[in-house]
Amino acid sequence: MARNDAKQRAAAPDDRRGTRLVPTQQRSRERYERILACATEVMTEKGSDAFRMSDIIERTGMSFGSLYQYFPDKTAIIATLAERCNAIGHSCVAKELAGLRTIARLHAVLCAITDSYYGFFIDVPAARDIWQAIQADRALQALDEEDGRLLTGMLIEALRPLAAPMPDATLAAFAQVVMVTMAAAVRHAIALPAADAEQFLLVFKAMLPSDLPPQI
Repeated sequence: MARNDAKQRAAAPDDRRGTRLVPTQQRSRERYERILACATEVMTEKGSDAFRMSDIIERTGMSFGSLYQYFPDKTAIIATLAERCNAIGHSCVAKELAGLRTIARLHAVLCAITDSYYGFFIDVPAARDIWQAIQADRALQALDEEDGRLLTGMLIEALRPLAAPMPDATLAAFAQVVMVTMAAAVRHAIALPAADAEQFLLVFKAMLPSDLPPQI
């Protein structure tokens, strides 16, 4: 993930997750973005557990009625922020995978994705709180599962031209193992002191595959 871009770029949220209104008029859009910015600030300061809709009211001066026009509850806000984080991640992973033109580049590309993923969590502290909130809410866990499937699919498509003889099931399993362990490693690393995280990720990256698995 491009670290400078990560703070600035975001995709339009998906209102399937509970958003009542995604405004198009400038004034309403500014209010909508203000709500999301405020929520990000609160989670960065307090953590996702302590974040309440009343915090938005207090900081923005909006009424509950106005706030609920945009988001019916805290879950809808977190879901929208999570989708934006995921969209940034997808874009950055796609950028790194574009450089995967030979198997000889596999290890370097996977290391670059790992570094970018970790860098995103460091540059956007609220991303960690958003992820933790998703894990704590069964209604939102599907977002994380969907994100994992999409990233796995991206790696499969990048590898498919380089692994033509490999059975689809083997390729899919390989891509899933790589993406799942990469996400787990980074999320463990962000809980460590910086020096420990750096050492942990160095060891993890050394373990990343440099070739496709044998035929199974």
